Parts: sequence; structure tokens; C-alpha cells
Amino acid sequence: MNPTNESASKMDKTILQNCQVNLSTEALVEIIEKRGEGTITANGAVSVTTGKYTGRSPKDKFIVNEGEAAEQVDWGSINKPMDKNSFIALYERVLEHLRAQDTLFRFTGWAGADTDYRLPIEVITEFAWHNLFARQLFIREDNETAGKHNAFTVISAPTFKANPKRDNTNSEAFIIISFEERIILIGGTEYAGEIKKAVFSVMNYLLPQQEVLPMHCSANTGASGDTALFFGLSGTGKTTLSANPDRRLIGDDEHGWSPNGIFNIEGGCYAKCVGLSEEKEPQIYHAIKHGAVLENVFCHNGMPDYSNTERTENTRAAYPLAHIDNSIFPSKGPHPKSIIFLTADAFGVLPPISKLTKEQAMYHFLSGYTSKLAGTERGITAPEATFSACFGSPFLPLAPAVYADMLGEKIDQYDADVYLINTGWIKGPFGIGERIPLVYTRAMVNTVLEQSLEGVDTVPDDYFGLHIPESIPGVPSQLLKPWESWESYSSYQVKAAQLAAKFHENFRTFTKVSEKIKNAGPVYQG
Repeated sequence: MNPTNESASKMDKTILQNCQVNLSTEALVEIIEKRGEGTITANGAVSVTTGKYTGRSPKDKFIVNEGEAAEQVDWGSINKPMDKNSFIALYERVLEHLRAQDTLFRFTGWAGADTDYRLPIEVITEFAWHNLFARQLFIREDNETAGKHNAFTVISAPTFKANPKRDNTNSEAFIIISFEERIILIGGTEYAGEIKKAVFSVMNYLLPQQEVLPMHCSANTGASGDTALFFGLSGTGKTTLSANPDRRLIGDDEHGWSPNGIFNIEGGCYAKCVGLSEEKEPQIYHAIKHGAVLENVFCHNGMPDYSNTERTENTRAAYPLAHIDNSIFPSKGPHPKSIIFLTADAFGVLPPISKLTKEQAMYHFLSGYTSKLAGTERGITAPEATFSACFGSPFLPLAPAVYADMLGEKIDQYDADVYLINTGWIKGPFGIGERIPLVYTRAMVNTVLEQSLEGVDTVPDDYFGLHIPESIPGVPSQLLKPWESWESYSSYQVKAAQLAAKFHENFRTFTKVSEKIKNAGPVYQG
């Protein structure tokens, strides 16, 4: 590393000499146990805790206001600026802190399975288990060029605590991206997900410059090369529905759509563990074995207890794609035939399945809607509508319309069909109705993947302007039109109007989209 500011030095020899480079999984596991960073579970995974930070800290994330980024970044509450001098000063303090460590760990590899668009990365960590995390989540280098040419360097120093007044941070924790210096600086937090998502944020900035659409989605492909994408926020079933024994997994979370097709940005998976069982999600359950990292999962006599959420509901497992039997190597696939947007609508008014026009696809991509089920919290019964642009707004350095426009262009260019599938409530809202059975959702997904909806008659949705198929094999037809499954049509109207209003309110935040896209939202205006 060679920051352009004269006050910032190169990553000096003292630090590099202290780094153990690209250690094997076995060696890292041994060091983690010896240093007391974690314990080994009965299934061979490494079990660790992350202290007070058990999830991402979005208020502690900054982008350095410098160079081209100063003009291109969509500054605001998500992309908060940090001035260059503050970054350089903090960077130097972190280097001084690292020089005092006896041993550091360095991983070199790639983000991006497509060799035409991959980014060389290096990850330097204080903790051995953070380096094991990087080894399992990113793509391991296949030669000695990784980390040497134009690499992005991630520095993870969790035991260094920032001083907000001195360092111009929000708290002791910080995640800072400098696009000019090609550095990601992380400190004050032990949560490993910051490493993964910071690299994804970098890719969301760099890939559009190469006409590649970065996407927060899972992807799989069938025997005939029919690739499908699954977008959806937490709780919508993205991981569950994309894990299909009859299809091969490209990846479960981050992908790029290039002129060559779809490629995984990562080399591993970072799955939620809450409620995990062998019966419901056998692929994930069996992927947690030697070399996997379990974050904040309670263990009893060495056995993980996935039902225990005393530490956090955000328990996680990190493991390489090789732990999934039907994964693809390299993690690439043809251009998608089907794109599925998943939402868990607790209002109970969105149809279980609908086909979207290109403009509707762009509208719902920008909206990124689902319901946060506040009913899981004591004393709160009403659901909370949640919108996250492009199904991943915390990781978008550029304006959401940039990504939506690219999606529209690719839908046109590659003739992809887009569907909105509601995995949430039917027969009424949360608390009155019921969640649609998984067997019905799988039937709808399979119908989409088989591309057997062509020519099927559709009916319009009066509130949302959606096109609802008249029939789906294996699904009762009366469930496909939500208003027909409610006991009271007037109650349905009230809830539909409420959700439509929330869509319109959220979409007012997008100022750089065409009227055609704006008009592709709910028909009901209130």
C-alpha cells in the first residue's frame, strides 16, 4: 500500500514480516484453538463470539471523500463522508497498533469468479479466526498474482478502539473505504461480516464502471443451463428457495452480471443459523463442518444449539462453497432466464406470485420491499414495512437508479422474465391470516424455473397493477388472488390501500427515475 498523502507510509516491513501468509485451514484452526480465540465443536467447526457487536454497524461506516469518489458516490445517511486527512491520521494509528502485535495474518485472493472482472484482495487481520473467515468467504488465489497488482487491502484491527472526537468517527467502531488508496480500514468491532460486506460495497462501486451489474442475490442453474436469480431481504426465503437439490448452486448472496453471464463474487457462504435444522435446510446443516466458522452460536457439550438466541438472533455460519455438494466451480453461469423477487408481505395483500413488466421490475427492484415482523418482539403486534433499494441499500455507493437502469437494460438484452413471489401472509394480515405454506411457494418457484407460465392467462391486481397467473400446478387457485382468500373484502381493501401508500411514500425518495418507472408502482394512489 502506498497512500498518496505524504504523511501516510507504506505498509511497512515490520507489519508484513509479522504476517503469516495464506495459512491452511488446518493451521488456522490449530492457532485459533491455541490462542483461545475459539473452540472446536463436535462437528469440527470453529465456534467464536464477537463481543458487543453481533451484527453490522451501518452508522459506523464511512467513505473517504476524495478523487473521483467525491463526485460519484451517492452521499447521504448510508454513504457518509470522511475527509482524507482524518482517514490518513486514523490509518497511521491503526498501523502503529498493528506494529505492536506479535503475529498478524494475511490472506490473498480474489473477489469475483469471472477472471475478466475479478478484484485482487488481501486481508490483514489481528485475529486468526478473521483470517479463516476471509479464507472461506473469498476466492482463494490460483497463482501468485493475487494481492500484488492493484489489490484492495482490508485491514481488520478489532482491538483498536477509535476516539470519536479525535478520529471523527461515530463510535469506537469504524468501517472506512478509501477508493483512491484502495484500502478498507476496520476497527473496534469483531463482527466478521463487516469484512465481507465492505468488499461487496467496493464491488458495487467498481463493477458498474465495467458495465457489470453487482447484485445482492442468490443464483443457481439447472441441467440445461437455465440460470435463475433470487433477490430478497432477510426472512423472505432467499437462501432456502435457492438451495435446490435438482439445481446447482452458483452462490447464495453476491453476484455480478457481466457480458459473459452470471458470476459469484464470493467463494463461500455466510448463512444465518437461527432455527437451523437438518430437516429444513440439510445443505446448510451439513456444510457446517471442519473449517466452517460459527459466530455467536451457543454450544452445549460441543454441540451447536441453533435454537438458542440469547447472544443474538443474528447467529451465522461461514463456510466455503465446496461444503455444498451441488455447487459449481468456477462459480459462474449463463445469462439468467428467470429473475425472482422475494417478499414476505405481512399485510397479506400482495399476490403469492405475479409476473412483472420491465418497468415494474425496475420499480420493485428500487423498492426492495418486505415486512419486518415486529410481532416477534414482546408487546408489538403490527408489522413494519421495510424498503431497501435494490435489495441491498447499505452496500450501494452509487445512486440506486444506476443499478436499476442496468437491470432494465439487461432484462431487455437477455430477455429475462421477472416475477414477484410473496412468501408472506395469505387469508389476512399477520396475526389473523397464515403464512403461505412452503410447499406452495416451492411449486410456484418450480413453475417459474420450468418456464411454463408462458401463455397462462393472468388477471390484474386493482391496487398494485400486478399480473396474476390464473393457475399454478399444485397451488389452490383461490389463493392466487389475495382478495378472494380474505373473509372480509373491505378489510382487504383497507390493508391494500395502506401498503400501496407506503410504496408511494418510499418511492418519493427516488428523484432520478423516469415517469414510466414511477407509474409502474401501485395503481392505488390514496
